[in-house]
Amino acid sequence: MNIDKTSKYTRIHCTEKRIQDFIIKLDSEIKKFEKEHLIITFSEEINSSTRDYLLFLDIASKKRLQKTSFVIVQKIDNTDDFPEDFNIVPTLTEAEDIIDMESMERELGF
Repeated sequence: MNIDKTSKYTRIHCTEKRIQDFIIKLDSEIKKFEKEHLIITFSEEINSSTRDYLLFLDIASKKRLQKTSFVIVQKIDNTDDFPEDFNIVPTLTEAEDIIDMESMERELGF
């Protein structure tokens, strides 16, 4: 797990080969990122399925309650397999855009 911080968000890059291993590691560290927007990226070598990404739903819900954003960057064939409020996008630029949009929505009271 590699962590990069910017003034806007923290990017956590999964270096593990299995998402389940990464989630265990992330769960043990998540309290450190309570007030930060998180972007999760993955190695191209990772073998994963839609079901694996759904394991992040609990973390995404907690981040929403903390009034921060949680975005996964991964090219997915069918985003309809995910809940509407679960942020999964194909590029880092789109992830940054989601953080900006959600920040504006929170400021406006949405």
